[in-house]
Amino acid sequence: MSNKPVIGVIPLIDYNKNSYWMLPGYFGGVTEAGGMPVMLPLTSDSADIEQITSMCDGFLFTGGQDVDPKLYSARKTGACGECSSERDIMEGMLLNRAMELDMPILGICRGIQFINAALGGTLWQDIPSQFSDTIPHCQKPPYDVPIHEVNIERTSPLYDLLKTDIIPVNSYHHQGVRALSPELLPMAEAPDGLIEAVYAPNKKFIWAVQWHPEFSYLKDENSCLIFREFVRNCR
Repeated sequence: MSNKPVIGVIPLIDYNKNSYWMLPGYFGGVTEAGGMPVMLPLTSDSADIEQITSMCDGFLFTGGQDVDPKLYSARKTGACGECSSERDIMEGMLLNRAMELDMPILGICRGIQFINAALGGTLWQDIPSQFSDTIPHCQKPPYDVPIHEVNIERTSPLYDLLKTDIIPVNSYHHQGVRALSPELLPMAEAPDGLIEAVYAPNKKFIWAVQWHPEFSYLKDENSCLIFREFVRNCR
């Protein structure tokens, strides 16, 4: 009988096709790390959230639509893209309950943005127009190729894991962390000063990265290590 930790993965939404979908790399990264990924339903029912947290050992907050600026008390600008109220509501409920239970969470791309905003931080709605366009944050395919480097904080658990000051990363986003949540600390920063990875120091494991290990885990050991550390903490 399998004793793999069950990882609940937030689905992606395609409103044009009226469908939920999943990038295989999210499942592949978790599976390679020894976990059992399952795609979650989107729900705003508190009883459903309670059952989901009882069934899973950890959660992967995936990429996707822009976080609604209402979440961090800002007006939506023209540069903000499509939002998803279903995801904002469900992820907020799940994040709160998972944190109450001190369950492991890994956020990727939208995941770092949502976690930061939900915990009291703010976001750049569009990095090139509001912050900086000195380095590319939204690369073209192939997405498993590094496009810039990030500097890792030596006092962070990410440094403890990777044992290096600088790593190359891929990048596919136009929003990012502006003011950091008071509940989070930075783990990595891009050369232009954008925060690229965070963690919650008072929780067992809440990590989030702005880059995309789900695209690069097949060829990048650092991506594998991040998935493995997440799954290890879910055991």
